[in-house]
Amino acid sequence: MANPCLECGVCCTQFRVSFYWGEADDVTPGRVPIGLTERLGPHRLMMKGTGGSAPRCVALEGELCKSVKCGIHLNRPTPCRNFEASWANGQPHDRCDEARARFGLPPLRPEDWLDPIYSPVNPPPENDPDLPEAV
Repeated sequence: MANPCLECGVCCTQFRVSFYWGEADDVTPGRVPIGLTERLGPHRLMMKGTGGSAPRCVALEGELCKSVKCGIHLNRPTPCRNFEASWANGQPHDRCDEARARFGLPPLRPEDWLDPIYSPVNPPPENDPDLPEAV
């Protein structure tokens, strides 16, 4: 799989996602949709669904541990932008591993990020018409 997060999503069900109110689209156009947030304090908002004892972010779409996506991925708040899946950037991350473990999932491995069709072990053919031309 090229991105194992699209078959997981458990991080969106484990943590309160709180952030500075200025990230909302009523203040900063093109950012977090204000309708998907609730006030946490005078200067903080949180994503709806993430504040209780059984959090699930309202922006998470799909079936957990099968096929998921963030409905506001391009406009997600800073905590989501900063959350790193294990090995996505070449190193493990405890919070990802812990969230996966709560669902009985194993930690991600470096090889989970390899595209099963084309990888260093199985490189693409030189004249593959589906690949973009080199610049």
